[in-house]
Amino acid sequence: MRLCSTEGLTEDQTEILKAVRAFVEKEIIPVANDLEHADEYPAEIVEGLKELGVFGLMIPEEYGGLGESLLTYALCVEEIARGWMSVSGVINTHFIVAYMLMQHGTEEQKQKYLPRMATGEVRGAFSMSEPGLGSDVSAISTKATKLDDGSYSITGQKMWLTNGGTSTLIAVLTKTDEGADSVYRNMTTFLVEKEPGFGETAPGLTIPGKIDKMGYKGVDTTEAVFNDHRIGAGQILGGEPGKGFYQMMDGVEVGRVNVAARACGIAWRAFELAIAYAQQRETFGKPIAQHQAIQFRLAEMATKVEAAHSMMVRAGRLKDTGKRMDVEAGMAKMLASEYCNEVVEASFRIHGGYGYSKEYEIERLYRESAFMLIGEGTSDIQKMIIGRALLKDYAQPR
Repeated sequence: MRLCSTEGLTEDQTEILKAVRAFVEKEIIPVANDLEHADEYPAEIVEGLKELGVFGLMIPEEYGGLGESLLTYALCVEEIARGWMSVSGVINTHFIVAYMLMQHGTEEQKQKYLPRMATGEVRGAFSMSEPGLGSDVSAISTKATKLDDGSYSITGQKMWLTNGGTSTLIAVLTKTDEGADSVYRNMTTFLVEKEPGFGETAPGLTIPGKIDKMGYKGVDTTEAVFNDHRIGAGQILGGEPGKGFYQMMDGVEVGRVNVAARACGIAWRAFELAIAYAQQRETFGKPIAQHQAIQFRLAEMATKVEAAHSMMVRAGRLKDTGKRMDVEAGMAKMLASEYCNEVVEASFRIHGGYGYSKEYEIERLYRESAFMLIGEGTSDIQKMIIGRALLKDYAQPR
């Protein structure tokens, strides 16, 4: 038995995963703890991922990518997160932006950005949240005002941008005066170009320094402050205002599959560490793995890893059919993130006092797993999405 097997995959998918797994083993796992503790951006690892073609994994071949499925991407993310979750974060928002361009961009926008995104020359960031609104997207206050010459001025403050500093293209959700009266139909997504780095990275756009976080180190998480940032109408995603909310939600579905995959990767690694340590550590004259209590704990951990992986794979396959799958993505994200935390805590307990030491990898996983409960919507948000859909599907006649 091997956890997270690759049964049912094509030869191409299997070869891609083998290449990514080999890269993780050689280039990520040996340096992850040191880079994470130093909060250092994994520049060499990112360059290696570019060479592997990971940044263009889902981008169609006609735009210079590999043209692979969301499932292939999610399985690669699982492998990368097994090595270091922060590295999977580096490519997450990049892929959300690329996906939104593929699904909603004009042909001109696709030609302009996708070939350079496939190579990693253009790096994407995704900006929806703001300091005071949490998961209530309808309450955003960042405003794009149309000017007399047809261009727009963006003013407002955005929060929690992964890749906020290193990115060169941000998909930004704004309120506009255009669109329908519905609060969800007066939002517009703009494609904002910027220089990498911090400070004023474009006229009227400031990226402050990195937000200091409990975990998820290395990757740059920032705010974005817009103050009369001028942008042309040609930078509206899809060319038509008022569709931003639905474009963003389509991207979030991909993001939730990604977070589920990242949670699966963390849980998988936590299990590996636990079962290895349990066979090395001895108490009462024998390895702790031979104590029934530890065997029960390992059995529960492995089952949760497999269950989360299966749910994530199902969501990825469904999204690849082109169907709406907000419920399945929410289920996968909720289950994987909750199980990830339970598996990591169980591994932490198996490690005993050593698990509290920064010398041991499980200490890092313990801090990283908490983010899985929050990223791309909390478990409570997923439950709301799932519950409303269930009531609609199982509505009883009155």
